[in-house]
Amino acid sequence: MGKYFGTDGFRGEANVTLTADHAFRIGRFLGWYYGELKKRKGDSTPARIVVGKDTRRSGYMLEYSLVGGIVASGADVYMLHVATTPCVAFSAKKDAFECGVMISASHNAYYDNGIKLLNTNGEKMETAVLDLIEDYLDGSVYVFGDEYTELPLAGRDRIGYVIDYANGRERYMERLISLGVPLDGYKIGLDCANGSAWKMAKIVFEALGAEVHVIHAEPNGMNINDRCGSTHIDSLRDFVLEKKLDVGFAFDGDADRCGCIDEKGNILTGDHILYICARYFKEYGELPSNTIVATVMSNFGLLRSLEKIGITCAVTAVGDKYVYECMAKNGYSVGGEQSGHIILSQFATTGDGILTCLKLAEVMKRRKMKMSELLAEFDEYPQALRTLYVTDRESRNDPDVCALVAETEQVLGNNGRILLRASGTESVLRLIIEGDREDVCVDYATRFENLLREKGYLIKVK
Repeated sequence: MGKYFGTDGFRGEANVTLTADHAFRIGRFLGWYYGELKKRKGDSTPARIVVGKDTRRSGYMLEYSLVGGIVASGADVYMLHVATTPCVAFSAKKDAFECGVMISASHNAYYDNGIKLLNTNGEKMETAVLDLIEDYLDGSVYVFGDEYTELPLAGRDRIGYVIDYANGRERYMERLISLGVPLDGYKIGLDCANGSAWKMAKIVFEALGAEVHVIHAEPNGMNINDRCGSTHIDSLRDFVLEKKLDVGFAFDGDADRCGCIDEKGNILTGDHILYICARYFKEYGELPSNTIVATVMSNFGLLRSLEKIGITCAVTAVGDKYVYECMAKNGYSVGGEQSGHIILSQFATTGDGILTCLKLAEVMKRRKMKMSELLAEFDEYPQALRTLYVTDRESRNDPDVCALVAETEQVLGNNGRILLRASGTESVLRLIIEGDREDVCVDYATRFENLLREKGYLIKVK
């Protein structure tokens, strides 16, 4: 990860970590850089950049600042306005924009915001370009054989202009509808997190004939992800049970991830969704190499459950960026994270919450089964999860801690695993212990807490 851009863009508290000035300068660089690339290829037409945002109050500030920077550098901006991240990705690829920008902090609270950059293929921006932007933000960038402390401003008729591109949202929704199946007779609940899916999701599911019941679809700029959406799914569970719905789907702020509630009120994680999709696509011969991609955070039971039906699971580091890279490199079609970022590369270049939910509904219909029945053979392992706030992330390398890790691995053997990883942004260790006995997992998690406390590293536990 870079100084500003992590695995999911430049993110932080609006006007504290991520300011309007940052957005303007990012826009200045994007507009100039992609225009310069075109000139060097003999194309004098302006670069074209598509921009979307979620429903945060600070989105307007960052959007206008970003757009100002882009047009000042001579590129044209196509504004989707409120749109999902996968909508921006689809538009970037479909209409061959030089790049796409999504203003969102995903599942974070309203006071945070972020800038995600996508390339012309709708994929996450290449690291080399992000590095150049970071250098420019820090005052000096070396590019195209020259060093720039400031970039040239466009003048006269070379100044860019802004195009309302709301029809891009319509085209994206048409694409989603074309990928769905008729859902007449199904009662479906949607929790839109007061985010960017607040209109789109209902339109899509209703177009397919479902009886749609919606909650948290009244954004006011400050209620995005506020006790709702895929990371706060309890209210959707209550809603599904109260209304006797067939299934409930929840999105996060920019709708690139999803959550699911079955008809019994059980919560499905990304692991459950991966299992359902993998099994379904394998049955139809659409799972290349009979392999999917997950991260180290996925439940050990996912791997074992897939093994039983002849499916292999490749495992990457945490981050949908790494999942997609593995998928693209090896030609895999299904991948994702336990958090609900699911990538179905046959249909999309990024995680797409609405698309994923459409495919889950398709599986229910085609297999003539309830959502809970689709997981009858999924064998989830007991887990002990701890978020350990410590004085030093390097405490995980303490000899006594390493010895306890080795002891835990020996006790779990081939029937479980332990993962102790440091956060990339704060003094936090994340502990996962999985095995076939819950009491053993909990016991060893407690032993880690006690050891870190005794050695003076532990501040608090969540």
